[in-house]
Amino acid sequence: MTAISLRLPERLAHDLTKLAVVTDRPKSYLIRKAVETYLAEYADYQVALDRLHDKDDSILSGSELRKNLGL
Repeated sequence: MTAISLRLPERLAHDLTKLAVVTDRPKSYLIRKAVETYLAEYADYQVALDRLHDKDDSILSGSELRKNLGL
């Protein structure tokens, strides 16, 4: 593992400490999970943007999608 230090605004640090106490988890665990979640969501966001800008990717309307799914 790699150690990384960061500075947080006082309020965010306080909220992180409260969450660590309530969940009985170390702050480092909560920060790691938050970063993992952010990176996964950002990757999904990037895929969506790439598909949106892909002129060759077909776009279905809601009714076409329901029809294709048999709904």
